[in-house]
Amino acid sequence: MSNKKSKAWLVLIQTVASIEAELSKVLQARHGLGLSEYRALEILAQTESAELRMQELAAHLGLNQSSVSRMVERLERGGYTVRDVCPDDKRGVYAVLTSEGRARFELARPDYEEALDAALKQYGGEQLLG
Repeated sequence: MSNKKSKAWLVLIQTVASIEAELSKVLQARHGLGLSEYRALEILAQTESAELRMQELAAHLGLNQSSVSRMVERLERGGYTVRDVCPDDKRGVYAVLTSEGRARFELARPDYEEALDAALKQYGGEQLLG
């Protein structure tokens, strides 16, 4: 890899980290949600059935199964998700979005989008996105 590509990659990583830190602050302060929790609610809200196998959710979030299990447990305590056993395969567990979870996601989304726009401008992310 050339030095120019290596520097560009580092800038991209630092930009993404800075933007995610801003998003995390806003979501935690205004909605009591971590960034991964918000993203889990968003992913579940976008599925047709509002549910995903835990392994699929982990893959979407880029997290390991253990981290997703703990996160879904936190969301469950808040009433935002429930866990359900797959009727065909009793070993399969689904994360299911509740109506409270959908409402929390819908409430947080405008703040997330506003914070994302501001952070993209602040950290030069708009140029990286094209």
